[in-house]
Amino acid sequence: MGKFDLGSIEDYLANHLRLFIFSVAGLVIFVGIIAVSVFFIAVRGEEQTMVPDVVGKELTEALLELQVKELYPRLQLRYSRTSSDKGYILEQEPIPGSIVKASSRIRLTVSQGVILNRVENYISQSIDEVRMNIQTINASSGILPLFTIKEPLMYEFSAENPGIILAQKPEPDTDISGPTVLEFVVSKGRENLSINVPQLSGLSFTDALAVISTSGISYQFTVREKSGNERGGTIVGQTPSANNSVPTNTIVQLIVTPPDNIANNEVFGLFTYNIPQNPYPLSVRLEAQLPEGERKLLFTVNYMGGQFTVPYRQPKGTVLILSMLNRELYRDTIGD
Repeated sequence: MGKFDLGSIEDYLANHLRLFIFSVAGLVIFVGIIAVSVFFIAVRGEEQTMVPDVVGKELTEALLELQVKELYPRLQLRYSRTSSDKGYILEQEPIPGSIVKASSRIRLTVSQGVILNRVENYISQSIDEVRMNIQTINASSGILPLFTIKEPLMYEFSAENPGIILAQKPEPDTDISGPTVLEFVVSKGRENLSINVPQLSGLSFTDALAVISTSGISYQFTVREKSGNERGGTIVGQTPSANNSVPTNTIVQLIVTPPDNIANNEVFGLFTYNIPQNPYPLSVRLEAQLPEGERKLLFTVNYMGGQFTVPYRQPKGTVLILSMLNRELYRDTIGD
């Protein structure tokens, strides 16, 4: 029977002991490296960013700006004094320009619009502006309109400018609990006012339109061929004559001649459209949309109503667009 080789056993145990020691030492070093890495990451901290200014911006736009900065919103809702800022940011915290860690929360106060439990004071406001404001309120109040303006409106002569609200019903600060009908008395302006007729004879029709736009007169154009020494495209007659004082509803009759040297691709004509009579002058615009797509203003005036006439010289294919209070009434393509 063989004997154990004690030398071999000792060598075997010594080798395994060294392997064990090396393994433990390697494990300790590996754990140390991880610990040091974690330490330095913690010391360095999270990335920092600057808080953008989102006050006055629509909520969607504000959220996109915060997302770019890796910031997160905390939303608060609040009623405000006007319905026009509904959905816009009223306040933010931290303030714009603050340096914060990425992933921080930014408190945004968002407008819910105006809380309506009383009738606003509309007296001394323009009826046209009130109409637009009420449209905005109704659009934000849901399916059922909150306010309705009773038509037709009541009008009175007064010292106030035409279109200014003189009285209302329900009265200001009346409590409301549901849909409400508003009744308004609106100014027609002063009664029996007179106006001085400007000098229009001798002007080109474009210059005459510029004067009419700011003079406040009522007018009517007619076109006839020139005669004698008359110039083309010019006002060759007006009635009443210049510098006469006439009532504001007097229609100044103007005669215009066709321009000289009209190109083959141009059209001269008299735009005519019958506008319903208004209780006071309303803003009317005539625009030209050229064949290449450009849109330009030809004439704007406050107009009572009746036959609206404007001479024009434009390229063939131009679209003439008539609007009143920014609402399109009529369009016509010329030269077709």
